Amino acid sequence: MQKTIRKYKRGQGGSKSTKKVLDELSLDEMFDEFMTFKKTEALAPRTLSEYYIHFEYLKGFLGEDMTNESITLEDFRAYIGYMLHDKELKPMTVNIRIRTMRAFIRFCYTEGFIDNPIHESFKPVKAPEDTLESFTPVDIKKLLGVIDDELNTGFRDKVIIFVLLDTLVRISELVAIKRNNVDLKGGFIQLEAGDTKTRKARTVPLSTKTIKLLKEYMKETEDFGDEYLFLTYDGHQINQATVRLNLHDYGKKAGITNKRVSPHTFRHTGALFYVMNGGDPFSLQKILGHTDMSMVRKYIQMTDTDVRRQYNSFSPINSIFGK
Repeated sequence: MQKTIRKYKRGQGGSKSTKKVLDELSLDEMFDEFMTFKKTEALAPRTLSEYYIHFEYLKGFLGEDMTNESITLEDFRAYIGYMLHDKELKPMTVNIRIRTMRAFIRFCYTEGFIDNPIHESFKPVKAPEDTLESFTPVDIKKLLGVIDDELNTGFRDKVIIFVLLDTLVRISELVAIKRNNVDLKGGFIQLEAGDTKTRKARTVPLSTKTIKLLKEYMKETEDFGDEYLFLTYDGHQINQATVRLNLHDYGKKAGITNKRVSPHTFRHTGALFYVMNGGDPFSLQKILGHTDMSMVRKYIQMTDTDVRRQYNSFSPINSIFGK
């Protein structure tokens, strides 16, 4: 027997539809509607992909395609317990999946697919405050020391490290930079709205040292004729995986085993150094491209040694009586 295609009245202005749900609608069908809606929000492809991935995790736990009438709050509570205790996932990972599924179920309730606001009763779990790793100046010098910048790819990777530290860009933003986004004379890189996580264009400044390296690198790669800034050895746009792998390999060669050598660690490090050197958190927020100051606070977590060093420089007593 062919399944009847359910007809429903879509909610207006975000309010719950007043039409009673009469026909069965499967979890898959509801999710298809949800993703059709999310695609109208101009989200980044990566964000859309994560919704699909997290939905597959939920389906894998449930083991079957449920209906709008059979899904319950207990299903989601059991799923959270399964992730925490059976899979032993970190609370931060669990919370990412919870947030995407809450958005999905909230949509189902708003659209009238389900009768109860299940999303209001399962929320992110408490997670210990994450201490973000950062490099020391010695670490960075070690990394640069193992790079053979006589090679074209080695020099490129050296420039990448300088740009990551100087601009605090995300890896997705780095590989999307085009040559015409770089203003060497003005001393900045313009990140296009379509390439940023927040879908907002922003300008990131460059130091004199990085400008000098970029100028040399751009001259060396000019003959490739490619629009992108960072290229593979044969002149094509470099991808995120290649940058991550190269940095990981340099970390092993440099003997840095106590922290992850990744693009994101450079972002944390650059943010911390910015504040340690006297930068204010408000300009840092703009450079990082964060809309929420709480995220900036996470990026500038200091070690006890960092705090002591800062205190010695700015101690109220020292400012009055001298050191």
